[in-house]
Amino acid sequence: MALKGNKTQVTDLAGRTLMPGFIDAHGHISQYGFALQMIDLQPEPYGKVMSIPQLQKVLKDYIAENKIPAGTMIVGNGYDDAIMEEHRHPTAQELDEVSSVNPIYIEHTSGHMGVANSLLLKNMNITYDTPNPVGGIIGKDPATKQLTGKMQENANINSLQYVITQLPKPAESDKYKSLLAAEKAWFAGGQTTICEGRAAPDNIDHIMDADKKGLLKGDYIIMPDYDLNADKLTHWKQFYKKYNGHIKIGGIKMTFDGSPQGKSAWLTKPYLVAPEGEKQGFRGQPIYSTEAAYKGLKAIFQQGMQVHIHCNGDAAIDEGLNLLERLKKEKLLTKDMRCVLIHSQVCRKDQVPRYKQIGIMPSWFPTHVYLWGDWHRSNVLGEERARRISPLKEGLDQKIPFTIHHDSPVTPPDLITAVYAAVNRKTRSGYILGPEFRISPYEALKAITINAAWQWGEEKEKGTLEKNKRADLVILDKNPVKVDPFTIKEISVMETYKDGVQVYKK
Repeated sequence: MALKGNKTQVTDLAGRTLMPGFIDAHGHISQYGFALQMIDLQPEPYGKVMSIPQLQKVLKDYIAENKIPAGTMIVGNGYDDAIMEEHRHPTAQELDEVSSVNPIYIEHTSGHMGVANSLLLKNMNITYDTPNPVGGIIGKDPATKQLTGKMQENANINSLQYVITQLPKPAESDKYKSLLAAEKAWFAGGQTTICEGRAAPDNIDHIMDADKKGLLKGDYIIMPDYDLNADKLTHWKQFYKKYNGHIKIGGIKMTFDGSPQGKSAWLTKPYLVAPEGEKQGFRGQPIYSTEAAYKGLKAIFQQGMQVHIHCNGDAAIDEGLNLLERLKKEKLLTKDMRCVLIHSQVCRKDQVPRYKQIGIMPSWFPTHVYLWGDWHRSNVLGEERARRISPLKEGLDQKIPFTIHHDSPVTPPDLITAVYAAVNRKTRSGYILGPEFRISPYEALKAITINAAWQWGEEKEKGTLEKNKRADLVILDKNPVKVDPFTIKEISVMETYKDGVQVYKK
């Protein structure tokens, strides 16, 4: 208390736990804000949609209760075929049963796919003969010669871009409403540094404009999407690694494959059960050709910028490791870039040492074990591969720096559940999946504090409670290191402080 002055605020923790503010290693705050405006189609534990009839009812009720006129765009978010009782995606025809006079699009919880009704397909000029876009799949039923409505990867992105153009523009007074609501959710999760993990130019401009108006309180690290910003790399370089207000560019994002629970991740061995519309033996597919991926990475490294590569399947991880190794030999990749393979989920034992050899790091997604571990065992990967989802202990034993993340809106912006999953590896059904890959609560907390600060090049000012570091703080009602590990996800964030100013109180 030697530094206490007249303006010093003293807080009695009363047995609660003080920690450095959590740092978001990978999330999508703009996407989360957009999802807040959509109809909630999530299943348990975050929502109530557990079947296709329930999904249809939620959409119908929304249209009826809000007296939505014909022609108005209807958008839902968060449906999950892994959890719904049918274990399949809704079809265009099932969405037609909701409404044939309103275009409808529902996005999958993974963010990698969605389903359109027939009217929306017509409005987008998509027919059975429309070719797949590069890096995407338009769902088609060869038996009936009809569109299924399912849009995957770049087909999904194209659909969402069209959908956004059909939504009414918010009033000036509401322009930043969803972004600020999303920021509050991050603060409620104890996070003081926020990631925009795959940003379109419009998203970046929106966040920067909000900051210029003095509306933002958190620190925002933005990762422009390579495909949408390939001609703007030199422009974004000026904001790289240095904050302008509350915002900096953290690097560039590339996406090499899809999601394992959605069966669009790129694997070396087939899915246990092929996804709808694919033959047994399907292994997913890459978003880019090898040379196109190399060209993109090379362009980023020539700007001296960090890259985050989305790699879920082991084939995608192979591609990422091989290309980064190639670029290291060409002296374009340097260790101080701290490049990241995002998710790194279906990670083989022989791949783990290569992260250290190349000088890169994984950011793992252990919440997958909790939410989709049972699905991975029974339908996606089988026991042997499923147990290796996010093998954190292997990385720890090999002294590989790593972070963990929530990938919101795939899951809520909740890093405490990520810690719970990393420590316990307990699935929804109670099965312990890959117990040999569990880590201690302390090591899991490091992955959302000091390790995450290191990932972003901010370890000198964030990530620990030390003299001369930022006063980014979170107060928890219990100590994650001392409670029963199986109760960690019940811990609550009580208060969050950004630069010493309270930004959240429960």
